[in-house]
Amino acid sequence: MIVAENVCKSYQNGRTPVLKGISLEIGDGELAVLLGASGSGKSTLLSVLSGLERADGGRVNVNGEELTEMTEKQLTDFRKRTVGFVFQQYFLLPHLTVEGNVKLGAHLAGNRDYGREIAAVGLEEKRNRKPAELSGGEQQRVSIARALAKNPKLLFLDEPTGALDEETGRSVLDYLLKLQKERRFTAVMVTHNPGIAELADRVIRMNSGKISETYRNAVKKTAYEIAW
Repeated sequence: MIVAENVCKSYQNGRTPVLKGISLEIGDGELAVLLGASGSGKSTLLSVLSGLERADGGRVNVNGEELTEMTEKQLTDFRKRTVGFVFQQYFLLPHLTVEGNVKLGAHLAGNRDYGREIAAVGLEEKRNRKPAELSGGEQQRVSIARALAKNPKLLFLDEPTGALDEETGRSVLDYLLKLQKERRFTAVMVTHNPGIAELADRVIRMNSGKISETYRNAVKKTAYEIAW
């Protein structure tokens, strides 16, 4: 479970407040969507909840661990053993193949069975290709496989379909939802697309650094049912 209480975060020595007293809970195995316009603070909140950045005030507890009390070394260890990341930019190493990129994530967790991650995202036949030989959707699926190869308890995704066309974006989300359902990891996804929020268990709507609304979807739609 992820619990945040009165989390604040500013930049420029406090002159630019971004998170203004955020409190939330995300349950184990849930898919939570942080929804809001550009500049609402959702990506900063994602960074704070995942341990990429420190909160200036308040507390963040993830699976019983207090992130706000950790040293930098402890935060690095927490991310290494607990968290997977998927970003809008794929951040694949261009000189490595699909298998090589996924193996990097697996190595962090001592996972030798990374081949199943490649198969899970439908790229087994392209495991020896390099990123330049793949479509945008295929590259994003490699980044998802790399994140999952760490066997993370938590997966954080920042606009994972932002650079993709509709057909490819739906395909990537469909893969992601199937894997999340099978493995029951907790996922937190940032998006500005209200349609994507209909995929979630829990939706956290943000505006100007605050949570304006939190609700649960009584019925979750599939990636092919949502408006784009």
